[in-house]
Amino acid sequence: MATATRDGITLHYEVSGSGPAIVLTHSFLCDGSLFTHQVAALERTHRVINVDLRGHGRSGPSESPYTIYDLMDDTAAVLDAEGVASAVWMGLSIGGFLSLRAALTRPERVRALVLIDTDAGAETAWKKLKYTVLKWGLRTVGPRFVEPAVTPIMLGRTTLRSRSELRAAYCRQFLNLRVKSICPGIDAILGRDDLVSRLSEIRVPTLVIVGEEDKALPPWKSRRIANSIPGAELVVIPKAGHLSAIENPAPVTDAVTRFLSKVSA
Repeated sequence: MATATRDGITLHYEVSGSGPAIVLTHSFLCDGSLFTHQVAALERTHRVINVDLRGHGRSGPSESPYTIYDLMDDTAAVLDAEGVASAVWMGLSIGGFLSLRAALTRPERVRALVLIDTDAGAETAWKKLKYTVLKWGLRTVGPRFVEPAVTPIMLGRTTLRSRSELRAAYCRQFLNLRVKSICPGIDAILGRDDLVSRLSEIRVPTLVIVGEEDKALPPWKSRRIANSIPGAELVVIPKAGHLSAIENPAPVTDAVTRFLSKVSA
């Protein structure tokens, strides 16, 4: 276990393996355990830095407003604490949001990108309304009453139908959320800027991965990223939704390890 501090917030992260650095940032409403399967493979060839975002997992609470750029700066602070000047940035969902912004605003810190189930656009008006209702529900009635609406968005239909243990594990994690820390994160997601027109500026090797059943950020959003970043590769994961890294981990891990071997070569 290791920690770094930024803006008075303690950021928890785990380091394993040795070699070129890769920093992992998970989805909103999750923690670093989202990448358990990938870490086991990546640490054989890389120094893996697996971060719990502020307000999530074992990182400290964050009840004041923040932005996706703050999460990017948090991640850079973790790299600073580890003495890492440049790393591969691998992020899922909100982790992809912050990784894209790092590639555009701090390109010297980014060797390559692995973007999983994410988006480069701003939030739609419909999604803003849904997230606002979610925030109201969390504050007024708590996670237990909101979970039935959230889980089918986070997990794909195959998982919901046939992976009862995984669904139950996600539900338990969701019920342990710290509501006062989650609500500012919702605002950060709603307020993110549109990067689509700037994607062509990214010049690092990029792998884009998406679950074919992702309802939260459907595959066309990942295709748009892959089509806009020069030389980017797209991999669609079958029988997986928004949390493809745990819903169908083997093809996700295979795609990442193949990509990293090419980047290293």
